[in-house]
Amino acid sequence: MSEMNGKWALVTGASSGFGIEFASLLAERKANLILAARHTEPMEKLAEQLRQRHGVSVVVEGVDLSVPGAGAELKARLDKQRIVVDVLVNNAGFGLFGDFVSQPIEQILSMLQLNMLALTELTHLFAGEMVKRRTGHILLVASSLGYEATPGYAAYGASKGYVLLLGESLHAELKPYGVNVTVLSPGPASTAFDQVANQKNTAVIRMLMMEPKPVARTGIEAMLRHRSSVIAGILNKLIIFSFRFTPRPMQRRIMQWALSA
Repeated sequence: MSEMNGKWALVTGASSGFGIEFASLLAERKANLILAARHTEPMEKLAEQLRQRHGVSVVVEGVDLSVPGAGAELKARLDKQRIVVDVLVNNAGFGLFGDFVSQPIEQILSMLQLNMLALTELTHLFAGEMVKRRTGHILLVASSLGYEATPGYAAYGASKGYVLLLGESLHAELKPYGVNVTVLSPGPASTAFDQVANQKNTAVIRMLMMEPKPVARTGIEAMLRHRSSVIAGILNKLIIFSFRFTPRPMQRRIMQWALSA
């Protein structure tokens, strides 16, 4: 608990879903918070709750990270406030479900900008300073869909595969400098993800569905234990483990069936 006391943690995508839970769990550990997302009203309400409940400082930053260069803008704002970020939770992201060629290219590019480029920009900006201080934590939120090709989530799954490989590589690169990088891969969760992605819940998805709080707790605890990556949920772990012994064409067919059955 004392490891986070008084340190500043930046949580992106903090207006809903996992972001709220990450912020709450870090506040319980007495970390000060920077909440960043497009919609400021829900973050202001969360900030007031966390200040009263845990006695921590909370800064709210409205920013659209799907816009190129938004990460650098956010960093500049925090520099002006002389806030040194000790913990970075790269949580912001969204998915698009459906046939790739039927999805508007503008939405695909916006998703890739947020899921990959903004995440990379923020990680680079804050990891560089952490390396100089020889301390810091970074949590990258990927997805269980990043482990295999998934028809219907072609671009989204690929973007999360990038996050997974980036994070595991950076875990090895930055470890000698005292900076820990952990990747959290959730499966289906009861957030607004499905609504935004325009995907209907199937029987398989409902079976795997988790509440956001235990998913976030899995990520925070893995980060504090300096693990390179973690998959949330026993069933999700078993499925991904079994895919190690499954031919890739069969993996694709299984995933396609799971999202349509």
